[in-house]
Amino acid sequence: MTVEQELQQRLTAAFQPTELDIRNDSHRHHGHAGDDGSGESHFHVLIRAPALAGMGRVARHRAVHHAIGDLNTRIHALGIDAG
Repeated sequence: MTVEQELQQRLTAAFQPTELDIRNDSHRHHGHAGDDGSGESHFHVLIRAPALAGMGRVARHRAVHHAIGDLNTRIHALGIDAG
């Protein structure tokens, strides 16, 4: 399973989002710091879910990082747009 597929699976299970878009931006960082050559090092997540709606920005980001668990060690950079 790819990192993108695991992100999709874990975020869906944790939040049952009404909107979820995961974009792999690794190609934009080829040769830069954090590029491990896997093509799965930099991602951006847009997620909308009722479970996140009442939280502040920092709490939403923490919730997303908590939900993806050990994937945090496999991803160099994760942009999050949560609400």
